[in-house]
Amino acid sequence: MPDTYDDGMRVRREVLGDAHVDRAEARKNGFTEDFQDLITRYAWGSVWTRPALDRRMRSVAVLTALLAHGHWDEFAMHVRAALTNGLTTDEIREVILQSAVYCGVPAANHGFAVAQQVLEEQQVLDEQRGRGEEPAAGQDGGRRAGGA
Repeated sequence: MPDTYDDGMRVRREVLGDAHVDRAEARKNGFTEDFQDLITRYAWGSVWTRPALDRRMRSVAVLTALLAHGHWDEFAMHVRAALTNGLTTDEIREVILQSAVYCGVPAANHGFAVAQQVLEEQQVLDEQRGRGEEPAAGQDGGRRAGGA
């Protein structure tokens, strides 16, 4: 049987970035430890590692679900993850536009605002890196420690 924790931690780091995962791990405590273990083993180790969908397709599904339920911090984190997984800005825009039809215009409207902010922040970070500058301490595109 595969070690879903190790597989999950590997995928989680590849998709969300080491800085995000390190912060989430550092904030883990007796109250949240089991939940972080569940996220790593089940979401990342059992589901994200399945072969039928590639990471781009998984990002499309996750963005749509998070938008539909109004989970905006997680949505922002997964906009960044979608870029990591190879989605273009145009594809992210189309996911949100398509979601407007099935999830509602108000949700998509807010999704566009959140995604635009993330994409603008990411562009600034990319430009800093392109000039050989390091982002300010703790700045990694706004990835938050509390999320998956």
